[in-house]
Amino acid sequence: MPMRVHVLFFGRLKEIVGSAEENAELNEDANVEDLFARYGELYPELSAFRKSVVASVNQVFADWHAPLGEGDEVAFLPPVSGGTSVERIAARKDLFELVRLPIPVAEIVAGMKAPEDGALVVFEGIVRNHSAGRRTLYLDYEAYEPMALSKLSEIGEIMRAQFPVNRLALVHRLGRLDIGETSVLIAVSSAHRRAAFDACRFGIDTLKRTVPIWKKEYFEDGAIWAEGEIPPAPSNSRLPESKV
Repeated sequence: MPMRVHVLFFGRLKEIVGSAEENAELNEDANVEDLFARYGELYPELSAFRKSVVASVNQVFADWHAPLGEGDEVAFLPPVSGGTSVERIAARKDLFELVRLPIPVAEIVAGMKAPEDGALVVFEGIVRNHSAGRRTLYLDYEAYEPMALSKLSEIGEIMRAQFPVNRLALVHRLGRLDIGETSVLIAVSSAHRRAAFDACRFGIDTLKRTVPIWKKEYFEDGAIWAEGEIPPAPSNSRLPESKV
């Protein structure tokens, strides 16, 4: 008996298929690998990405042999590159956010300071005017938004478990960004500077490896999707803990 699943494509994969999402019918015993192979037959160029693509099922990283069920949402994610949706942990005043307007860095940082803090470390990723020897005109970021927000929150939980921090902010901008604009903000407050520095570094490094956000770079002679890092193998749904 056939089953129907909802399939999502991002970045370069979306361009190959010619669609960001589709519904597909499969045999009831099909798994993630079967679904990708089906699209590989329809779009041979897609098969070349098999070793670098990561799959998720219902917004959780999944093994290629994971079985599928009726109504599942399956996303095929290229390596991650590194209305507003907001998730806050009210009691801790943490901020995990995706925005389509300029990130209000000064406002966020000012709101994080408290009398018990001895340090506040801020990392801003900004759009530079060159890449691999070519002049960059602007960038365009897209995300698998529900999963990206979930992963930002998960990174925050791990940062709290691994470092003695007081407040956290992990904010990423989507859409078109011009040269000099802030694409990502990581801010950490703590009683002591070492914890704030270590947590901030862990936050941006983990975000770049695991959060499904991609960037397209535009040049005078064309545009390319930036090559990113492949997320860790989905042996479980949690992010790797800090080695610090």
